[in-house]
Amino acid sequence: MTETPEPQAEPSATGSTYAARDHARAQEAAAAATERAWVPATEYRHTPAGIEPANLLWAETVAGGGYAHQVVAPGTVVELTDLDGDACVHLALAWAGSPWERLCVADTVKVQWNAYLGQDSLLLSDQGRALASLVLDESGRHDAFCGAPTAVQNEERYGDGTPWGPTPAARELLKLAAAKHDLTARDLPATIGLFKGLKADEDGRLHWQGGAGPGRRVRLLAEAPLLILLANAPHALDPREDYTASPVRVLAWRERPTAPGDARWDATPEGRRALVNTTARIGAA
Repeated sequence: MTETPEPQAEPSATGSTYAARDHARAQEAAAAATERAWVPATEYRHTPAGIEPANLLWAETVAGGGYAHQVVAPGTVVELTDLDGDACVHLALAWAGSPWERLCVADTVKVQWNAYLGQDSLLLSDQGRALASLVLDESGRHDAFCGAPTAVQNEERYGDGTPWGPTPAARELLKLAAAKHDLTARDLPATIGLFKGLKADEDGRLHWQGGAGPGRRVRLLAEAPLLILLANAPHALDPREDYTASPVRVLAWRERPTAPGDARWDATPEGRRALVNTTARIGAA
């Protein structure tokens, strides 16, 4: 009787030191090919027109189900581009080095008398200071109502919400981003959602608007030293059954914060007060 040979295991891609080295180098090459992250970004090959390469600070393409994090100085412009029209960026901000002062969505809406963010809106901290200004908005589809979906929400909807699974929840991704700065879930504020919009009807019911199409850009101007955390993952009210989030490109470069005499400074009394508060804290540091 002829014995059937035992099946042989496939050789491991990291089964030896040399194989592990080759595997790691291949991953690095793949990351570079997809423009994963450039910090600083002076040699980034897709510098926007009108921007000096020497001023480019951060370039990164964040895939659907991915996250990014960075600390930027006052006067930094952070541009987000919805490359294929299906990004959904959940954005959290904090004063760099003082994470107890962080984005307050409730005050951002209340102080500016508007729940719908758009060009010239300010993103305010819980201390009444302007953390960032929205200086360009080609999307007009944003959300200050729902916050970042949790692991439980994604598990109920997609079957998994863990950050290492196939359908990671935005809040779980933000926890990973926060951990890179020695922060925990308790340090995460409520988030602003970019590139996917909602409208409330007269009865307070929220209606999905979706995105505005590919190539739309949003630019944030850092008015303070900022810790930026972002996750690119589906919105909580996205009606589609499939986990849908396309890549978003992040570019950042040096400019200057809003100052007295700028149109934004005096656009509204509430905004001016927030910008004055920010300037006063920076000056006192």
